[in-house]
Amino acid sequence: MKSISIIGAGPAGIEAASILAQQGIAVTLFEKSSSAMKNVADKTFLFPDFAAASDIVEAMNKKLLNSNITLHCDTEIVALEREGKTSWKLTDAKGMSYYSDLVLIATGYTPFDAHRKEELGYGIYNGVVTSLDMEKMIRYDKIVNSLGEKPRRVVFLQCVGSRDEKSGNHYCSKICCVTAVKQAIELKRCLPDTEAYVFYMDLRMWGQHFEELYRQAQQEYGIRFVRGRISEASGTFDGRVQIKAEDTLMGLPLRMTTDLLVLMVGMEASEGTRCLGKACGIGGEYGFVQSKDPHLNDTATDQEGIFVCGTCKRPMSINDSINDARSAAVTILQAIQ
Repeated sequence: MKSISIIGAGPAGIEAASILAQQGIAVTLFEKSSSAMKNVADKTFLFPDFAAASDIVEAMNKKLLNSNITLHCDTEIVALEREGKTSWKLTDAKGMSYYSDLVLIATGYTPFDAHRKEELGYGIYNGVVTSLDMEKMIRYDKIVNSLGEKPRRVVFLQCVGSRDEKSGNHYCSKICCVTAVKQAIELKRCLPDTEAYVFYMDLRMWGQHFEELYRQAQQEYGIRFVRGRISEASGTFDGRVQIKAEDTLMGLPLRMTTDLLVLMVGMEASEGTRCLGKACGIGGEYGFVQSKDPHLNDTATDQEGIFVCGTCKRPMSINDSINDARSAAVTILQAIQ
């Protein structure tokens, strides 16, 4: 029986491990963090049905309770090289080596670092936060401005670090639009009297029920959508944030003061993805790994014995990542038959 290693214990890595384990195949799963599902555990509710993220985390963690799965947390795989003709050598950050016939890379993504957009004031003005910060505020029911007060107005800004030549990321991160709509609705549910604005380039509500969510945001919650980009944010004497923008529908400049400016940060390839992709010769655009064929062989690669799934390839939603992992598991099962 061939040995199989999976790098990354997020939704994709766990789903693939679970399917393989159910087929009686022993799988070794490596996770650099102290626990699995870290990128989901910090979320509150998931679109489009506002399912509790904690329920998804619990369900996925239960899949690890299989005697055919060996999970190594706090184990970051930093090197991947061919060992002989048919196997691979994996080396972790502590210098430990592991050997495997087949490797599935499911190293996921990292959020765009909003500090790189200095003109938007993240890390400079306390009233500027990221979508991850807002998610924590919602989760712990503590949505406050820089003075610790309930905000009277909150502005969400799309496409921070995505579709942006300055940051070097020309691609769309796919989930930011619907995440802004979801968070704005959650804000209004918690604080009905707070004004909510969403500034966007164009709304890409690509999923089933997502367009309905967008309409619900306007019709039921009074959330206002402004087509325009914010060019600059600055602090005010009373701890608020002043933004400069252009309403591109009206063709007019716009200034607005807000208690919170929420930057909807996109997805970038994680450092592990960049490192391993380069190490085994499957590095692609923007640091993501490259599959063999986006149509018929999207979980295989040009390197025999190396497979890929989830957001290490491109931005995906959680359900897309899980479905991609199922595809990868089938591809691996076919390879070992």
